[in-house]
Amino acid sequence: MARSTTARLLWLGVAVAVLALTCLASIAIGAKYIPLGDVIAALFDSGDPNNQVIVGDMRVNRTILGVICGVSLGLAGAVMQALTRNPLADPGILGVNAGASFGIVLGVSLFGAMSLYGYIWFAFAGAAVASVVVYALATVGRGQASPVRLALSGIAFAAVLTGFTQALIIMDSEVLDVYRFWQVGSLAGRNGETIGSVLPFVVVGVVLALGLARALDAMALGDDTASALGANVLLTRLVGVVSVTLLCGAATAAIGPVAFVGLMVPHIVRAFTGPDQRWILPFSLVVAPILMLASDVVGRVVLSTGELQVGVVTTVIGGPVLIALVRRRRMVAT
Repeated sequence: MARSTTARLLWLGVAVAVLALTCLASIAIGAKYIPLGDVIAALFDSGDPNNQVIVGDMRVNRTILGVICGVSLGLAGAVMQALTRNPLADPGILGVNAGASFGIVLGVSLFGAMSLYGYIWFAFAGAAVASVVVYALATVGRGQASPVRLALSGIAFAAVLTGFTQALIIMDSEVLDVYRFWQVGSLAGRNGETIGSVLPFVVVGVVLALGLARALDAMALGDDTASALGANVLLTRLVGVVSVTLLCGAATAAIGPVAFVGLMVPHIVRAFTGPDQRWILPFSLVVAPILMLASDVVGRVVLSTGELQVGVVTTVIGGPVLIALVRRRRMVAT
């Protein structure tokens, strides 16, 4: 496939157009059927008041949050795979999901934070602390925080946090109820306050991640070669961990852990971009929210008696798709 700048810009334009259509579908389609004309009227605060509430207050906020969380998870996955030089890495490998889960359980059990807005900050704090501890563990001893040391530290610390989380859940049924609601991963039930809470962190994370593109390309050649080319390997790795923590921590705190988006999207976009991070990161930023919103729309209509949460749909879709992708050797290569 030709990978000229013109071809990449063309594909990026197509992806942006598809994202716009997916946003419209997310606003227009839901458990309750509303004619398209009434949806448009509700967007301009006219027509049936009930439709204005459903479209304006529920579906629009849900769509905006889906875009924000899709951007966060897709970009965090691309940065994580580049940092660790591991095509199967995802943000959870830094212990972010395990840290967020432990933060929620700790907040509910010790401080009685039973509502979404009560425990969202505990989730974010848990994700941030877990990332800091993992990075500190990876830098202990001789040498720098290599990709292997980061991955092993993240896996080991996540296992420890998961053990403590399970212990707290077993001892308190109320904690179990709250954790089950959050852990499944859903865009439903969130409003503008949730969006406002996580948006500043996501904006900073996006800026940091996009600024790393050239350094990540150099690091793909190995630490020694990257240093010879002028890249600051330690600083790049530190900023990368901070950006992944901000992006994945904010998304996970807001909607719970959603699997496969951060893992699968970078593989998909490499088919259009090749291994150049200056293109992989912007493409991931656009394609990931398409997958997130499309999965959420499917979850709204696939059952006649209710909704499937977006975390369930991405897992059902992501597993077979990822297997098909990794069997194509050309797409696995980073």
